[in-house]
Amino acid sequence: MSTRTMFQKIWDTREVRPARDGHPALLFIDLHLVHEVTSAQAFEGLRLAGRGVRRPDRTLATVDHNVPTRDRSAGIADQLSARQVAALERNAGEFGIPLFSLSSRRQGIVHVIGPELGLSQPGMTIVCGDSHTSTHGAFGALAFGIGTSEVEHVLATQTLPQARPRTMRITIDGDLGLGVTAKDLILGAIGQLGVDGGVGHAVEFAGSAIRALSMEGRMTVCNMTIEGGGRAGMIAPDDTTFEYIEGRPGAPKDYAAAVEGWRRLPSDDGALFDREEAVDATALAPQVTWGTNPGMVAPITGRVPDPEDFEEEGRRESTRRALEYMGLRGGEAVEDIAIDTVFLGSCTNARIEDLRAAAAIVEGRRVASTVRAMVVPGSMRVKARAEEEGLDEVFRRAGFEWRDAGCSMCLAMNDDILQPGERCASTSNRNFEGRQGKGGRTHLLSPPMAAAAAIAGHLVDVRSLDFDLDPA
Repeated sequence: MSTRTMFQKIWDTREVRPARDGHPALLFIDLHLVHEVTSAQAFEGLRLAGRGVRRPDRTLATVDHNVPTRDRSAGIADQLSARQVAALERNAGEFGIPLFSLSSRRQGIVHVIGPELGLSQPGMTIVCGDSHTSTHGAFGALAFGIGTSEVEHVLATQTLPQARPRTMRITIDGDLGLGVTAKDLILGAIGQLGVDGGVGHAVEFAGSAIRALSMEGRMTVCNMTIEGGGRAGMIAPDDTTFEYIEGRPGAPKDYAAAVEGWRRLPSDDGALFDREEAVDATALAPQVTWGTNPGMVAPITGRVPDPEDFEEEGRRESTRRALEYMGLRGGEAVEDIAIDTVFLGSCTNARIEDLRAAAAIVEGRRVASTVRAMVVPGSMRVKARAEEEGLDEVFRRAGFEWRDAGCSMCLAMNDDILQPGERCASTSNRNFEGRQGKGGRTHLLSPPMAAAAAIAGHLVDVRSLDFDLDPA
């Protein structure tokens, strides 16, 4: 039998019908995650066609995008957000889908609660009406975002027509330096390969730096595969994966048998990928974006580029536009950029390890008087765990706002919005124009770097400060 990649192994076992006569393959979907933004139209389509949900036992819903992260007892002030949440509550009840709504202790960002519950498992196909579904690929799953019409198709049939992507492996070897995190690995990879580097590919991340990451770090890497253009991000399951899933509510009952099967998933030695790339982890410093896409990134020790640094006119022009939007001239030291807001949250970096890493930086210190800083845990379970450990008090004493779980400022929801010209150090995944508020300026970075910026009042190399850093 020929050697196969992990992607091929999963695809082959989930292919209900192969591609033929110009039609894409039909895949069985193991887990369908649903939230309030992309589901209402899909449920209405089912209702109009007189269909039910084919496998409610393989479907899970939560509210995350539109939920307020403070003062929930007052309800949702934004009327559109309130209608979308109410619609999901009605639809989940009517179609028999389990839902974690505002009052649930399990509510949270969809890409945080799936792994948290042990529902995201190796070998699965996982979809959601959200681009960052790639997060779940950290478990050795094939996970990707889908559109509203596709949401309806999965609800009705538990299958999905899908064109087979090409395969790509990014090997990241070397030890992470002091203060360098999983967020820096993926930002560095995107900076090297570009925001279109993975277009059309299912990307497998491999190498010693990837294997050394915790599951939460691996989720961060796979989460931002989309920002590098990839269709999906994947990491081979190993003992780190198995230890994370074991004992969680959704873990298989015969766990030993499940692990035995999961061990056969990693790509075979000699398996061929359509494209191979390499990133040197040892060369990476903490990374910060300076522009309006995640590929516009530099080491914290570097400078904002000048448009004239680039030979291609297209690159010069895009740099000019980005600098104009960001209120930068070009040539500034990255560390000299003052900030107004710090957002610690999102499906990229709002898990318990992220909060611990940030809390270690701010403990015993105060947020700069010019900075507004907030912590938005990725789920209510993460929030509860952080409060058990006293992290909430660490943040509060430092001057951070301590919030409930939700997507929040990642996409400028409810009152968590940047004002025009306001500059934010953010642990989220996108720094597009207006992403965090019309005219808002976003710099992406890791949780320790965001915490250090909150204390300093400007972007700063966390390694240069007297902080207790853990390179992991």
